[in-house]
Amino acid sequence: MARSMLIKVTAGSDAPERCNQAFTVAAAAVASGVGVSFWLTGESAWFGLPGRAKEFALPEATPLQDLLDVILAGGRVTVCTQCASRRGIGPDDLIDGIRIAGASTFVEEALGEGVQALVY
Repeated sequence: MARSMLIKVTAGSDAPERCNQAFTVAAAAVASGVGVSFWLTGESAWFGLPGRAKEFALPEATPLQDLLDVILAGGRVTVCTQCASRRGIGPDDLIDGIRIAGASTFVEEALGEGVQALVY
């Protein structure tokens, strides 16, 4: 049975190291061939919009846009429904390939066989 990862990032520019760590782990997992479902929640929801990841900078860290590109190429990226709604973000605002989904979808994914869930 192949294992997969469900990674939820709750921080954005308000906690840059925690945010970058989540993106780094998700990208490393994708690059290693692991199935990844990456959830953008709270302030990280903004990174589902075009150009927002390019604005993020953290010294000594891989650019967030590069990490997001890796995740999108081999994983699934989701913006939390409530988080998107509170920020006025709709499906048409998002980068191609990113979806909006809610708690029931997160729970379903988290309870899948062989899933390792991490929250940052």
